[in-house]
Amino acid sequence: MSKFTYLLVDLGTIIIPFIFSFHPKLGFNKKWRSTLLAISIVAGFFIGWDIYFTEIGVWGFNSTYLIGVNILNLPIEEILFFVCIPYACLFTYHCFKVLLPAFNFPYFKVIIPLIISMLFVLGCVFIDNWYTSVVFISSSLTLIYFQFIVSMAWLKRAFFASLFLIFPFIIVNGILTGTGIDSEVVWYNPTEIMGYRLLTIPLEDFSYGFLLILFNIYFFEKFDYLNSKPELNLKP
Repeated sequence: MSKFTYLLVDLGTIIIPFIFSFHPKLGFNKKWRSTLLAISIVAGFFIGWDIYFTEIGVWGFNSTYLIGVNILNLPIEEILFFVCIPYACLFTYHCFKVLLPAFNFPYFKVIIPLIISMLFVLGCVFIDNWYTSVVFISSSLTLIYFQFIVSMAWLKRAFFASLFLIFPFIIVNGILTGTGIDSEVVWYNPTEIMGYRLLTIPLEDFSYGFLLILFNIYFFEKFDYLNSKPELNLKP
């Protein structure tokens, strides 16, 4: 049964959000077009990143926990990760959007520059560590763009949803990095990370997960807006 570990993590992540997508008050199933478009675009980028980092040995996968089917030199479970995790995160974000339409994150304008500064400094300090530098600097530049250049109105809600998702993130990534099982599903080259972990999770994974969520929400909001304005899709 161990070979189904990663697959079960993927399926376990998406099953409840999928079922509740049909809840009449939430109506997330009506957002599937925007959801699938967003997931497809972001998955394409992150899978490319994944392939490259796997090829150069930044991280890799333990065949003990895989069913043995590969696509683009990645386990099929890893491909599914970029579908199942974003779907669950977008569902959560949508729930907050529906249930807390007037939400306001206190002190956000103070918190966000601190996070940006911390991520950028850490990325520069650990510039020789591929995973650390790429994910921290990318996250800081993305936050600068969304907050100060294009001023995305949804960023506060996205940030709050990400905080809410930390607990399930710890469960999922904890299992994938070895918490509660004999070995890790995903291993990391110790020379390419800082080496600091929460349980078995490299701290870089929190920034990576946030970046994944943020871009999915960005495209979800963009496509949801376009889909709600059918006249914008009319050809001249």
